This record gives sequence, C-alpha cells and structure tokens, in this order.
Amino acid sequence: MKILEVKDRKTAKEFLEFHKNHYKDDPQWICPLDKEFNSVFNPDTNNTFRHGRLRRWILKNENGTIIGRIAAFIDDLRLKAYKQATGGLGFFEVIEDWEAAKLLFDTAVDWLKKEGMEAVDGPITFGSNETNWGLLVEGYSQPTYGMQYHKKYYKGYFEKYGFLNYYEQYSYIRDIASVEVFPERFMKIAEWIHKKPGYEFRHLEINKIRSYIEDLVEVYNTTWSEFREDYEPLNTDEFYKTFKKSKAFVDEELIWFAYKDGKPIAFFVLFPDLNLILKHFNGRLNLWNTMRFLYLKKRNTMTRMRALVAGVVPAYQNSGVESAIFLCLYHVFMKKRFYTELELSWVGDFNKKMMSIYSAIGASKSKTHITYRYMINKNLPFTRLKDEMAELVNDKN
Repeated sequence: MKILEVKDRKTAKEFLEFHKNHYKDDPQWICPLDKEFNSVFNPDTNNTFRHGRLRRWILKNENGTIIGRIAAFIDDLRLKAYKQATGGLGFFEVIEDWEAAKLLFDTAVDWLKKEGMEAVDGPITFGSNETNWGLLVEGYSQPTYGMQYHKKYYKGYFEKYGFLNYYEQYSYIRDIASVEVFPERFMKIAEWIHKKPGYEFRHLEINKIRSYIEDLVEVYNTTWSEFREDYEPLNTDEFYKTFKKSKAFVDEELIWFAYKDGKPIAFFVLFPDLNLILKHFNGRLNLWNTMRFLYLKKRNTMTRMRALVAGVVPAYQNSGVESAIFLCLYHVFMKKRFYTELELSWVGDFNKKMMSIYSAIGASKSKTHITYRYMINKNLPFTRLKDEMAELVNDKN
C-alpha cells in the first residue's frame, strides 16, 4: 500500500471520486455536490483557512487503485478552548481492511503530532460543526442534508485504533404528516408565551433578509460566546453571503425569530431537506440538473425538513420561548401538508435541556453519531466533553 498526499488536480479528483465508487451499491448514501465538497479544501471559499491548516492523503494498493482517503487539520482558534492542543481528522473513507484503515490513521496522527498536537478529534470537518460532524453508529437510513453517513465497520476501526467516545450526537425524528397537535402541555406553554406582553414572533422575509441575518447573528453571538471559549463570532457580511447561496431552496416560513420589546432573543432555522433532490444528481449540478432541481422543487419533492441551527439569548433560556417558536412552526406544518417529517439534528449528549424539548414535542431518537477523541500524548488524561463542561461551570461558580 502507498500513501500519497493530495497536491495536484489528479490526486484531488481521486480524493473526491473515491466516495462515489465506495458507496455505489448502498441505496441509503447520497452523494454530496462536487463543488460543495471541494469548497472545504479551498482557502477562497472556506474561511477556516484564515486561522487553520489542512493536509489530505489518498491510499492506493499495489495495483494503483485507490482504497482509502483521510484529511487532518488544525484550527488555531479552537485550540484556545482545549486543555491540550487538539487537531481534527475527517473525510475518512476506506475499504473493509483494517491495515488500510490503520495506515490512514497513522498518517493523519503523525502529521498532527509533528505539528504539536497532543490529541485529535474525529471524524469532523474543517469548519463549522453544524454539518459533516461525527461518525454514524446507529440509524443507517438516508441522511438529511449536512449529516454524515458511513460504513458500519468504521466504528470498529476507530475504537480499535484507540479513539474514545468524546461525545454523542443524537438526531430526533418527528412525523408531522398525520399528527394534528403537539402534546397538550407543550401547546399550553407555547400559547402562554405568545400572549405575554412584549413578545413578538416573525418568520424570515426574503426581501428583508439582511435585517433578519443581523438579528440572527446578534442572537447567535450572544448565545455561543458564553458557551464556548473557542467561539469565533459570526460576521454578518460573510453569513449573508453564505445564506444567499441557499435562497434557491429556503422556505422563509421555516425560519422563525422571537423578539422581546423589539429586541431579537431567539431564532430557529429549518431547511427543506435538499438531499431528497440531490440524490438524483451524483454530485453534479450541471445545466440539466439545475433544471431538474427547479422542477423537483416546484413539485414539493422536499417533504422532509432538518433543524439546522438555533439560538436563545441566555437570559431567556428556560423561559418557554423555544416552545413558542415551535408553535409558530406547527401552524406552518398544518398549512403546508406536503412536509411530512422533521429531523432535529443534531443535539449533543451534554445538552439535556434540548433533548427534553425534542421529547416534549413527541420526537423520538433516530440516529446516533459519535465524535471521538484520540490521545496522542498518552500521559494526558482523557475527559468526556460533558465532564469538561461540568468542570467549567464549577470553575465559574
């Protein structure tokens, strides 16, 4: 077997094309768009390169056939929050061969070690954790847009190598096709919040998108700056550019904002599941597929939704405002009956509050991903994320 670093167009194309052959016989897998996949590795389209670096490799057998791939990366911003210098690895794919998997892991870990890293998390992406984060270990059904899908034997390879369960990520599913109401207690809380003076709830309006993006960024930055020390504040201009790219499939009535006395305090973003269309394209969005996309969208092919991101200003958490936003969404679901399923993904095993909310609306756990951590420096202790968070809270108190 031979490891080759991705350094030119040929190896970059091999890195990209491997997953198409690797999953060609799996009816559940959905090929990501080539352009979107490659954008992760392009400094012009991935802002993480401003404070990070990345390497990629492919693995070939003695016949010159590619049998695996992996990427390793370092985000200098995230290093500030870790007890030890921690890098990441992702885009791991390999044939069912332990020696091949081990060689890929060794290559990524060796590079990270030379770069001064003492631990590595994976499989993750080089960027934001809303998408392509964690290893699928339960619920091998068709993934929603942005969620990772893997071969079942990967779990054994990660754990055999020495990766430990850093935290689990749960996806919840709620059938909304035949259910007329959410649980009674949930509805009463939501209705009570709606009637309280000073509260207002509005959905996104595309023609006022800039204003709503500013509100989202304000809430998001207020929320996550208190939660994570490695948090990089969202930039309104950059997020606006990113969001504009999604205009082709965004449903403005699936994105809601809560206000108190005119000030934004919460938001909840649902996207129609683009994968229900992309599964027909094999990664290519040429002119013909663009026309097919518009046709399939008009036919309401995207019957599933994914909850992508949410935020509640800390002062209003546990106030019931989340329930009130779900009530707004409930009315949308009742009007747009072509939406039949809602996936709430993902929520970490450290976030008991959000899991309770999802259970309260009648959602059930459907998938589990794991973000693993491997201790490069064996002299350092391994601590799960929820225990780290508990220590942080204790220190602040």
